Amino acid sequence: MVPFQKILCPTDFSDCALQAFHLACSLARFHGARLILAHVVDVEYGTHSYGGMLVEVRSPNYPEQQFAKLKALLPPDPEVPVEHIQVEGRPAEAILQLAKETHCDLLVMGTHGLTGLQRLLLGSVTEQVLRQAPCPVLTVRASPPAQQ
Repeated sequence: MVPFQKILCPTDFSDCALQAFHLACSLARFHGARLILAHVVDVEYGTHSYGGMLVEVRSPNYPEQQFAKLKALLPPDPEVPVEHIQVEGRPAEAILQLAKETHCDLLVMGTHGLTGLQRLLLGSVTEQVLRQAPCPVLTVRASPPAQQ
């Protein structure tokens, strides 16, 4: 098996993405790889059109808040080198661009089940990345809730 040197793990801070982060940390530790943790501030999310005018509905310091959340994500093993990157854009496009720019060997990302018309028309970010990634992609499903 060829060891991975750079592992890119995009996150949207969802439970599924956090599970992918933990797996990416384990893989980075096992392979002695650098972990690149990334967040994309979606340029289309949080803006709405009212009467032909684009209105921002999230706080003005939203990007800074998201970057603080990103920086707070640290591997359990302090020996794993980690780099935090935040970019603005459309998530799938930005993740693919980061994968190329960082020359990562593996992408580890969460997936969540979009269903119905939204998935048919748009496709999920993970699906778009899977189709076009320049490297292998490991997807992680959220664990089902514990049965009682």
